[in-house]
Amino acid sequence: MAGHTVVVEDLLEDPLSDEAVTRQTANDVDTRAILVVPFVRDGRLRTIVYLNDARPRSWTAAEMVFMQDVAERTRQTIEREAAERALQELNVTLEARVEQRTAELARTEEQLRQAQKMEAVGQLTGGVAHDFNNLLTIIGSSANFLQRPNLPEDRRLKYLDAIVQTVERATRLTSQLLAFARRQPLNPELFEVHDQVAVIIDLIRPLVGPNVEIRPPGAYERPHCIRADRGQFETALVNLAVNARDAMEGAGTLIFAVAIEDRSGNGEPNEPYVGVSVTDTGCGIPEENLQSIFEPFYTTKEVGKGTGLGLSQVFGFAKQSGGEVRVASRVSVGTTFTLLLPLVDRTNDDDQPIGTQEPAALAKGLRILVVEDNRDVGAFATEMLHDLGCTTEWFIDARSALARLAQGADDFDAVFSDIVMPGMTGLELAAQIGRDHPHLRIVLASGYSSALADSETLEHVVIRKPYTLCDLANALAQALIPN
Repeated sequence: MAGHTVVVEDLLEDPLSDEAVTRQTANDVDTRAILVVPFVRDGRLRTIVYLNDARPRSWTAAEMVFMQDVAERTRQTIEREAAERALQELNVTLEARVEQRTAELARTEEQLRQAQKMEAVGQLTGGVAHDFNNLLTIIGSSANFLQRPNLPEDRRLKYLDAIVQTVERATRLTSQLLAFARRQPLNPELFEVHDQVAVIIDLIRPLVGPNVEIRPPGAYERPHCIRADRGQFETALVNLAVNARDAMEGAGTLIFAVAIEDRSGNGEPNEPYVGVSVTDTGCGIPEENLQSIFEPFYTTKEVGKGTGLGLSQVFGFAKQSGGEVRVASRVSVGTTFTLLLPLVDRTNDDDQPIGTQEPAALAKGLRILVVEDNRDVGAFATEMLHDLGCTTEWFIDARSALARLAQGADDFDAVFSDIVMPGMTGLELAAQIGRDHPHLRIVLASGYSSALADSETLEHVVIRKPYTLCDLANALAQALIPN
């Protein structure tokens, strides 16, 4: 198609028109002169602008230019509208594709998270199973030896000691796992950091060996107090010190420092924190390992020389206590771990540091109501209380215990209850007893409780499973004997 403009001054006189058809058309549409301006693009007719007159006439050049301009503008308008429709359709298509792609990406990310989660769970489970199987092997073997007749007294004591020590190791293992997961029930108390670090330095001197020089924190003008679990704080610094010793292969310098710092650089409020730093002159940590050092069971030590839970405990304790852990390391130079915990102003009368309390002896004759749903644990708990000279009544659920207290709460001096129980939990039981019988003291026992771990303050004395006879006596003393 050529796309030429058609100019007809008189249809009846036009030599290209069929005379009969043209005459009839001219009469029907009342047309004698016409001007047709087509627009052809890419070989296709895109638009036509048509102008007619009922009388014969000559079309001027200006009229033809005007019509060509109208045709061009019409063409542009039509193509623009067509492009806009195409763009809208494309946008709709793109939005649908983006939504589909986003959904696919979200599904893929969720599958990846699940895969990573299962991998982490598998690694964690494998590590726990490995360590606990080792511990159970020692306990089982020792128990089997103890069952032998005519066992010499020295061998019997040896196997009993092995069982006790292994149970303590298992307790530390579960405690470190809970600390990493931030599910370790904490007993926060206010204490001065420099004093506690001095105690820990004395504690670790035999652990690090004679070839490690320990430099204590420098002099300080005012106390640096924190509110944290004293035992977990000690464990965290001991873990850092032991790791430092291993990094230095038993010879080097171990430097402790205490300073006031803030976390504003990490997007946190500019609040003061006590930073306790442990610096070694060891081998350092390669940069590619820094992202993994706080993972449970991650270790670069040889088999049998570490569980990979030490730094996990430090990390979990810091986070659960409202702080964090920072690490700076250079290969072949050394490493600094800094434990940051919120500073407490000791000028507050309610926030005076608490000294280390000596265990108090528990007087005989206490009347204890025991609530424990596990029959084996309940039997052992009542036996331990009997050994302490207490009298007991044991119930396997909280509802039965409350019914007994309704009959006579004055029959008891204290309630000793497990926390994790079906139906009403130990925490719910304690709350109800507090409302109904506020004079009764309560001691709670737990190996793990999410509600207990999430609580910011502990209203009752808590004893952690597994507990010893001494632990139980001290817990009762703390609950019953005024400070």
